[in-house]
This record gives sequence, structure tokens and C-alpha cells, in this order.
Amino acid sequence: MRVAIVHYWLLDRRGGEKVLDALCRLLPGADIFTLFSAPQTLSQEVRLHQVTTSFLNPLRRWHRSLLPLMPLALESFDLRDYDLVVSSESGPAKGVILSSSTRHVCYCHTPPRYLWDLYPAYRNEWTSSSWARAAMTPLTNYLRLWDYASAARVDQFVANSRNVQTRIRKTYRRDSEIVYPPVAVDSFCWKPPEDYFLVVSGLVPYKRVDCAVRAFTRSGRRLIVAGAGPEYRRLKSLAGANVTFVGHVADQDLYELYARCRALVLPGEEDFGLTPVEALASGKPVIALGRGGALESVPSSGGVFYKEASEGALEAAVERFERMEGHFRPASLQAYARRFSPAEFAAKMAVLLETGAWQDEALRSF
Repeated sequence: MRVAIVHYWLLDRRGGEKVLDALCRLLPGADIFTLFSAPQTLSQEVRLHQVTTSFLNPLRRWHRSLLPLMPLALESFDLRDYDLVVSSESGPAKGVILSSSTRHVCYCHTPPRYLWDLYPAYRNEWTSSSWARAAMTPLTNYLRLWDYASAARVDQFVANSRNVQTRIRKTYRRDSEIVYPPVAVDSFCWKPPEDYFLVVSGLVPYKRVDCAVRAFTRSGRRLIVAGAGPEYRRLKSLAGANVTFVGHVADQDLYELYARCRALVLPGEEDFGLTPVEALASGKPVIALGRGGALESVPSSGGVFYKEASEGALEAAVERFERMEGHFRPASLQAYARRFSPAEFAAKMAVLLETGAWQDEALRSF
């Protein structure tokens, strides 16, 4: 059986790429198709596979501006010879065209939020240029129609959480199975906390890192922000001397940041949220906006939730955390995180993909 994995792009290392790594281990003979690929970002797992990029790849530096061309690029991939295609969807990936005999399973991190539930915010709050808003309206209308139509090309949807399952049903009117994404929980460890809180996030508007930067600048508590993205300069301009930006960090450095922090701060609504699980695997509690995937990944005993996406609400949550900080038990948090292990992901995806006995050796590697 010939298998292909379609991933939206390979330009950084975030949650979607960690899922791709797990799919590569589960499907060791699969070929990978992607819109863009930067060789320096490829993981060891991905490097073991043949990677085919789209005709847009030479322009990958400007990939965010090429969104209107991505449907054409996806539909240009020739996947006639494959029996099974697994698409990894957050950016566009499920829109590939397949033969009638090819089975298509889409692991959906979320329907594109810039087209659906977050579209009003992207257009009216996060796009400052009037000409850009004028151009955005017809282009996103076209992309929204294409995105909805491309959902009909999927035989089975797999959601990464109940939160995303609801979005899939609302957006595409399709049912889905839930398989939580994998976290390498055994790579994380607890160490005595130092006096800082931690944000681990892509620096994009919907992550609401600005809320955390403002709240901690106002309170004077120390905050470390790990991550990169187009919001970097604006966030730096908002930050006081107590807020440190460390950019993209290597895995070992990230493990150390988790191990030594007092708590992870999650100021935005996540689809599922791998970073809260990584914090729990490090024995660290989470201070999170009480919406979306965090309500699934973080137990009620694993941190502090707050309801309103504002600096004041976050500051109040941090104060509540400080009053109860001594009551959190690192071993209990780590035990909870193990339900999101790579082995759990592999076992559930193997059943959905009907991989059969030929996959036993790959499963034993988890």
C-alpha cells in the first residue's frame, strides 16, 4: 500500500510539526507533500522520508502573502499512485485531488481560523491598512468557498480535541473522531522553580501574547516569552524590563525553561494546546484563559483558569495562583500528562488508518 502525508508547510517547529513527526513514525514508508519546506527546520523523522514541495516553494519567504495561490498549488500535486493519503490540516492541506479509489483521512488541527471564527478579528482588528482590508474581503470569500468545498474530498476527519470536533461540525457539517495530539512527555522533567513565569507560543495576534506582556509589565513579575513570529517587534515595544524574549529555542533549552518556571501562562484560546501538556509533563501548573482546548488538556487541579481575555483578569488569575502555589503536586501533574503520550496517539491512529499487521514494528518504536 502506497501512502502519502500532506502537511501544509514545513517552515518552523510547532505543534503541527510534532504531529507530523508522529505520523512519520507510524507510516515509515510514506512520502510527504507540502506547500513549502525550509531544510533547516526539518526534523530527523521527516528527513527519513521523500519530501515533495509545491511550485510556490521558491517564494517561501513570503508564504503568508501567497494564501490565494495555495489552492492551485495543492491541486497540482500528482497523487494518483497512492492508496492512502493522510492530510495534516491547519493551513490548507486537505484540498488535494485524489482518485476515487484513494482513501483520504484528514487529521484536523482546526479549520482555518482566519477564514472562519476569527475572520472578523483578522479583518477589523488585526489588519490596520484600509487597502489590505478591501483586498482581504473578496479573497477570503473565495478561500472560504474553496475550503468548504475541499472538505468534501475527505473520507474521514480526525479532530485533535472536542473543541476542534465542534468546529469541524459547525464549519463543514462533518462528523469526526477525536485523537489527541502526541506530546513526548518523557522528555520533560521537574526542577525547583526559579522566579519567572513562561509563555511558549507563536507570536501571532490570535495567541493574545500581548495580553500577557501588558499584564506582567504592569505587575512587575518576571515573564519569559519563548517563540517567534510577525508580532515580535510590536510585543517588544509593549514590554517592560521584566519581560524577556528568547525567540525560537532548541528543544533542550525549552525543556529547561519549562522545568524551572513557576507556571506556564496561556493567554489565548487554543485549538487543543500542546504547551499546557508540556508544562504538566514538567510538573508545572498552567494559568490559562478558560476557553477552547485548554479545558481538555488541563485538569481543574492543574492550574488556574480565568474567564475574560483581559490584562486585569490575567493579573487576578496570577494572584490566585500565588495564593495556592504550594498546593500543586508535580508528580500528579506529570501522571495526568501521560494520557497524551506518543504511544497513545499511535495506537489510536493505527486503528483509524486500519494499518494492519505490517505496522506492528513501527508501533513498537513508541
